[in-house]
Amino acid sequence: MNYAKVIDFVKTQTAVNGRPPNYPFRSRFEHTMRVYRWAIKLQLGGDLDIIVLAALLHDVGWDDERPHGEVGAEIAVNYLDSLGVDPQKIAKIGEIIMIHEEKDTDADLSLECRIVMDADLLDEVGAISVLWDSMATAIEDEASYKRAYYRIKNFYKINKPKIKRCKTEAGRLEYSKRMQLLEDFIFQLEKELF
Repeated sequence: MNYAKVIDFVKTQTAVNGRPPNYPFRSRFEHTMRVYRWAIKLQLGGDLDIIVLAALLHDVGWDDERPHGEVGAEIAVNYLDSLGVDPQKIAKIGEIIMIHEEKDTDADLSLECRIVMDADLLDEVGAISVLWDSMATAIEDEASYKRAYYRIKNFYKINKPKIKRCKTEAGRLEYSKRMQLLEDFIFQLEKELF
């Protein structure tokens, strides 16, 4: 499989799919590439093609009226079919994309699905979340270090229990490391700010 061709498709699709950015600095394509890299790092079994293609295509769809997983699955299935990908792989990839947002599910998921879900979850915690919260605070009125601190601390408090959403041992281990990084960062920031 020519992943470079798929990446070009994803870059184009995420640029034109109409999904409004929640922040001007947040790129859906860059998010997708980080998820893709994390999916490869977390892959300890399963079908690598399914994992990579589902990670790359997981956010290609958007519609204000329908779940983006559903829309994305339709786009991905049509695209992969046009490339001549095996129909059984297409079905598995479509299913992963369709449910990738259902992080709290207790359903019996394929290993490939669990890896993609963990990779997607990991892109929103850790050092990247410190950047996100700092940049988000900077564009608000009355931005300050203390406002960024409170936002980072609140993110930590809300997201620490979400480790239960991790579907793989490797995902839980990485999530724990990132939460520890945030805890250490907040501790240090408190010493410097107060």
